[in-house]
Amino acid sequence: MEHKMNDGEEDSPNAAVSDENLEVKDAHVIFSHVWNELDLEFGHDNLRFSKELILLGGAPGSGKGTNTNFILNARDLTCPPIVVSSLLDTPEARRIKDRGGMVGDRDVVGLVFRKLLEPEYRDGCVLDGFPRTRVQVECLKLLVEKMNLLYREYHATPLAINFRKPTIHVMVLFVDEKTSIERQLFRGRQVAERNARAEREGEGQLLEVRSTDLSTEAARQRYRVFKEKTWEALQSLKEIYHYHFIDAQGTVESVERNIRDELDYQSSLELDPETYDAVRRIPLASQLIRHARQELVRRMDSYQLEHTQLFHDVIHLLNERFIPIVTRHAIAGLAIVNSEDSLLDNPLALAIVIDVFAERGYRAVANVNRVEIPETVDLQTGHVTCSTKRIYRFQIRFTGSQIRRGSG
Repeated sequence: MEHKMNDGEEDSPNAAVSDENLEVKDAHVIFSHVWNELDLEFGHDNLRFSKELILLGGAPGSGKGTNTNFILNARDLTCPPIVVSSLLDTPEARRIKDRGGMVGDRDVVGLVFRKLLEPEYRDGCVLDGFPRTRVQVECLKLLVEKMNLLYREYHATPLAINFRKPTIHVMVLFVDEKTSIERQLFRGRQVAERNARAEREGEGQLLEVRSTDLSTEAARQRYRVFKEKTWEALQSLKEIYHYHFIDAQGTVESVERNIRDELDYQSSLELDPETYDAVRRIPLASQLIRHARQELVRRMDSYQLEHTQLFHDVIHLLNERFIPIVTRHAIAGLAIVNSEDSLLDNPLALAIVIDVFAERGYRAVANVNRVEIPETVDLQTGHVTCSTKRIYRFQIRFTGSQIRRGSG
């Protein structure tokens, strides 16, 4: 869509509102056309889109390609990413992209929505390069509305598993203009050098060289298109979906750390509401861990103050019987200790053992085995009288020793 304005109109806020209204209207027309085509071709029951959409956007040179696999692994997705630029690999689209321009919204929306219906993307996918314009943003919103309608329509039917409540993440990798241009040109030099080496040696496949990676001005124009079109479009989704702004200026490791922090699993946001209501009664591990150290300190002090003799008896037992065995297994980081000490018949003593090891940085688990020991035999009746012996078995885990091994 191209909206022409009269002289002096470019600063008018009404002109901006008019532009936005026209884009929303265009989006509804495009979406309706694409949706009706898909409904007719696949059938209503087969409009099964991804449960989770990760919309990956970013400035040129921000490392989308570099970080895509890490994002997939972080979300346990095994399907390949949907890369919009690859979907638009036609001669005409290539000429537009080489000039730093963008392919038409209707083509993009149609290809992306059709791709999302492929079975391998049912659980989720990374969508690289969509949406990039305000029209595409509006089409995305309309798609999510349809997905939620399908979720409600099929929720109480045998097909419910195919129409789960969608989760939408918007992830934006950002670098400034200077970094973007430098990375684009560096990439161009790398590809050119690789292709030259492949031609010289007659081995290896030639890689495509983007014209924007060879010209500073073209690289600058590509960045400006991102800032003026894509950045604004993605920002408009901030208040609607899960929005993740990733500073991609640093090293690969620092960017991965930023991504991991942003994509930490949050069940309340991703599970079906009824599923979440069912499991929320079980406390989160993070909630239990949060005050675990303080609780351990409180218990340890209570042992010393309220059960002084028992506390010191247990520590004596640990020093005399347990620690020598643990020391012998320092390399493996796992020691098994069996004890028949009657001191452990007291449940509080067992609790003290576990807590003392925890305070010292070990992970201890105790099991009680009961063994029947024959005591007397009635020779006339053959009846055997047994006594029960308790054997306490402890598994004590800790970080083992790192052994340097020679190469030979």
